[in-house]
Amino acid sequence: MFMTVSIRASLMLSALAMAALTAAFVDPPEAAEEAKTPAHPAHWSYGGEGGPAHWGELAPENGPCATGAQQSPIDLAGAMSASIGAPQPHWLPAHGGMIVNNSHTIQVDVSNGGGLKLDGKDYTLKQFHFHHPSEHTVDGKQFPLEVHFVHASGDGDLAVVGVLFNEGAANPNLDAIWATAPGREGKAAVAFDIDVAKFLPAKHDAFRYEGSLTTPPCSETVHWTVMASPQTISPSQIAAFSALFPSNARPVQPLNRRYVLKTSG
Repeated sequence: MFMTVSIRASLMLSALAMAALTAAFVDPPEAAEEAKTPAHPAHWSYGGEGGPAHWGELAPENGPCATGAQQSPIDLAGAMSASIGAPQPHWLPAHGGMIVNNSHTIQVDVSNGGGLKLDGKDYTLKQFHFHHPSEHTVDGKQFPLEVHFVHASGDGDLAVVGVLFNEGAANPNLDAIWATAPGREGKAAVAFDIDVAKFLPAKHDAFRYEGSLTTPPCSETVHWTVMASPQTISPSQIAAFSALFPSNARPVQPLNRRYVLKTSG
């Protein structure tokens, strides 16, 4: 009898815990239904017939997903030390903006969030979004979360900064985003300041390489920087995100004739 009661109690506690985690993401208000703007066509996905192995077949513009030679993500292995310098983010606290559930990830659109100087060129921060598990790996190791900070230059170049997360202490930067993010496809206004700079690790050592978007159309137009030092995220924060997106990571792609450089911050 004691064992039966304990099992029933454990099951009830597990159900309550998962309900609490998924409740961290809120359903968008009805008004947000009219503002749905998926970032990409809904027919691609991370599994089945719409999964990464088939992206190149889904639309003509997705050709690079199947035939490109500089695709992302990659395994960051065998990096060569380089004196080219680390990127110089000058991110600012973002006021306002939107948190979007686009059915593929949670994306935070920012305005006046600062930018990045890379190889003497200025880029403006446009948005950041999340992948679980990480898309990039380091010497074969995959991480529970990766955040991509997407920047654009005045002439259309893209520079993306990736930050990896190890399981550990809770990350306070994520709490407010998780609490506001829609639990289904839609948008929610950001009613708080997001101090984007706090996502950066203290050490700015980084991997750099030339690659692509990690989602269709997989355009090979991205200057990639992935920070070498991971941040931390708690098990409950991982569980809350994975309840919505159990896996939204493209598999690693061949390096081909590219080099991975390691810079010191």
